[in-house]
Formats: sequence, structure tokens, C-alpha cells
Amino acid sequence: MALLRVASLVVVAIWTGGLAVLGFVAAPEIFSTLEAGDAARGRVLAGQVFGAVFERFQHWAWALGGLLIALFIARALLGPRPRRLGLRLLGVSSMLALSLVTTFAITPRINAIRTETAGSVAALPDTDARKGEFGRLHGLSNVFMLITLLGGVGLIWAETNDTH
Repeated sequence: MALLRVASLVVVAIWTGGLAVLGFVAAPEIFSTLEAGDAARGRVLAGQVFGAVFERFQHWAWALGGLLIALFIARALLGPRPRRLGLRLLGVSSMLALSLVTTFAITPRINAIRTETAGSVAALPDTDARKGEFGRLHGLSNVFMLITLLGGVGLIWAETNDTH
């Protein structure tokens, strides 16, 4: 049972750590590095690079989330049942739902705006509706990522404080 508990902790730590690295390290570094030479072109390229990395990570997140659910269920079946199992499953399911909404609803709309915009979205006039929509979608994506990250931290806390 201890092995399944450790595996649960490792899986949620990889997922949460990956999100933290993407949000706090990779994105700022990709943008600052690529914007250093040619700000407008670099920003467009940075958006494409980070978008591709984030999309690849989302696939890993789904696999990790599915594995985490399977580990929680295995622990419940083999006993003893993890404390607040229902909340943990709800947390993982919510994290997965936010990831899926980001990937299949928000990201395609962001990519469509990027595709129909010549150059950087940031270079559009503030009155352009596409710039406003891009900002709202990007902000929503960031909020979903932050909620998922906080959910992961909560799951790590639950796993480290559960003696079952």
C-alpha cells in the first residue's frame, strides 16, 4: 500500500511541478529570449513555441490524471481507503476538466486569432476586438492553469498528510 501512496504522490508532483515550470520558468524565458532580437517577430514565434510545448504537456497531464485516478481507486479497493477519497477524485477530475477545456475550447480560439492576425496580436490596436478576445482567452487559460496548479498542491498536501 505504501508503494501506491508514494506512486500517487510522485504522479501528482510531476503534474504540478510541470505546470509550475511551464508557467514560472519556461513561458517567461521563451518570450524574453525570442523577443530579444526582433520583438514583434520574436513574440509571435514565442507564442508558437510555448503553445506547442503546452499542448504536448497537456497530453502528459491527461495521462498523469488518469493514472492518479487509477492509483486512488486501487488504493481504495486494496485498503485502507485514502481519507477524503471523494474530494481527491473530484480534485483530479476538476483538474482534468480544466485541462480539457483549455485544450479543446480555449486554445483553438486563441490559435484562430493568431492565424488571422498578421504579426503579433499585441501589435493590434486596442480597439480591435480580436485583441480583446485574445486577452480574455489568454487570461482565462492562465486562471485555469493556476487553479490546476493549486489543486495539485492541495493533492500533494493531502497525500503527504494521509497515513493511509
